[in-house]
Amino acid sequence: MLEAITRSVADGVELVKNVLIPMRDGVHLAADLYMPAGTDGLDRWPVVMEYTPYRKDDVHLVSRPFYLTFPRHGYVVVRVDIRGTGASEGVSTDEYTLQEQLDGYDAVEWLGRQPWCDGHVNMMGISYGGFTALQVAAHNPPHLTSIIPIYFTDDRYTDDCHYRGGLMRMYYDIAHYGGQMVARNALPPYPEWSGGAWAEVWEHHLAHDEPYLLKWYRHQTDSEYWRNGSVRDAPERIHCPAFLIGGWRDGYPNPPLRLFQHLQAPSKVLIGPWNHALPDVAIPGPRIDYLREVLRWLDHWCKGKETGIMDEPPVVVFAQRYQPPDPDRLETLGEWRSETGWPPPEASSASLHLGKGGMLHDDPQPAREGAGGHDAFDHDPRVGVTGGLWSGGIPFGLPGDQRSDEAFSQVYTTQPLSEAVHILGWPRAVLYVSSSAPVVGFAVSLCDVAPDGTSHLVAKGMLNATRRDSLRQPKPLTPGQVYKLEIEIDCTAWIFARGHRMRLSVASSDWPNVWPTPHPATNWVYRGLEHPSRLILPVVPAEGSAVTPAFCPSARTVNRHAEAAQPPIWQITQDHLTGRTILNLAHSSSWRVNDSTVVEREAS
Repeated sequence: MLEAITRSVADGVELVKNVLIPMRDGVHLAADLYMPAGTDGLDRWPVVMEYTPYRKDDVHLVSRPFYLTFPRHGYVVVRVDIRGTGASEGVSTDEYTLQEQLDGYDAVEWLGRQPWCDGHVNMMGISYGGFTALQVAAHNPPHLTSIIPIYFTDDRYTDDCHYRGGLMRMYYDIAHYGGQMVARNALPPYPEWSGGAWAEVWEHHLAHDEPYLLKWYRHQTDSEYWRNGSVRDAPERIHCPAFLIGGWRDGYPNPPLRLFQHLQAPSKVLIGPWNHALPDVAIPGPRIDYLREVLRWLDHWCKGKETGIMDEPPVVVFAQRYQPPDPDRLETLGEWRSETGWPPPEASSASLHLGKGGMLHDDPQPAREGAGGHDAFDHDPRVGVTGGLWSGGIPFGLPGDQRSDEAFSQVYTTQPLSEAVHILGWPRAVLYVSSSAPVVGFAVSLCDVAPDGTSHLVAKGMLNATRRDSLRQPKPLTPGQVYKLEIEIDCTAWIFARGHRMRLSVASSDWPNVWPTPHPATNWVYRGLEHPSRLILPVVPAEGSAVTPAFCPSARTVNRHAEAAQPPIWQITQDHLTGRTILNLAHSSSWRVNDSTVVEREAS
């Protein structure tokens, strides 16, 4: 059927290795095809394409079960190595280039014209594969039927692993992902699968590929560099249906609802409590059989089946509740909630004003406090260690009890709530501040405080104060001058229970997630009628506007990381003699890709 190496990988599935897809400039991208087995060569199937630089030949089928599930349901799964990576020809000089997007267009169109394809090509992927699905869709290849991006961004500057509110990300971008891609792109193709030209392809990669992270460091402000591939700028360019999947503890909680609101094609959004792992194995749970939902989506758009998925609510999210904030927990308390659209019907906003004595008030300025006042705190670059690890690939790192960070922050807390408060959307902090430093960041954390005092992180936001007017043109602070900052807190869904308290903490760091600003600083937060610093909450009714569909629970088993034979390392140590605080992160993984090859990875 195809002039490539074909072998059976599982019951009902045949793997066709290293099919070469021609691009418009003559370069070939390498692809592996997972196809329904036992056919006579005359069958035609829809295609699901995943498009990443993460080496198709290293795929771990246990972590990517859809490579086997979809062929058994009549789909061809195609994994394509991006130009200059894995077994593909050409060179790779950066992520998400225009060339990469056009290559994706060409790959979709080539697949759609093959005799074994019925003309329907879908793009699906987690993280990088979710990014590319959106970016290629914005070019509208005619054969692209739908996209299923999982844990993705629509804005490469504000919501990716590089910068946060104009502050450079630290542990993940520099120590993990940026360095990892240098090593990954230097690995050779597999000679037994890549034909006689494998050495030439590898040597070309080694000679011409460039480290991505050098470009990221050169573009520290928002610019046209980051606008490339940011579909937030023109969502109307995406014409095909989109099934958007996100997670509240994932590194990308903001794009799903933000993009959904502006898409003009038929769309659905599903957001669970998950970190950066597929929804059937992600923590914290509940985990669901998301492939059932994706197959219902595909069967509707590719096969015309009446699956009922488009009759269900377009917005389904998991509303979280407080529980003891164990960083290694497997589950989250809460309930699924559905809405007829976005914004939700009957949504409103409620403001809580910063007051004297660390209080949050409904009243902007209680009479007993006079005209107003201010509170001071020092920039402590160690604050952030209890907030968890930004989730873009590390499989652990949920937030813990926030009180040790709050001890070095300026904290404002409500009285115990007389009734439950439900929020869904983006909280915001409006702060009037000044600083002794010309460059300083402000990190705000919204927390749920239990009656015993334990503080659970709900969501966080931050802003480099030099970006107060523009992410493109920073302006240093004048020491002592008061500035108004509007800080968007990450999108979330949360239920604050009766008797609990809401808390807003303000600090100047989120270490090790972002790089600390360089200057020692004392900062002031102003409050009162003249400087109405406040927390704005997106309040919704206790019940959603639609009936939530039932999800099947995941059949896959997940264990606590601490129970592993070799658990990952996540250590924060304090040297009392020098005052140094040290982060030690390390984890490893290994898996077999065939009878003769095991892939091992270590990161520290």
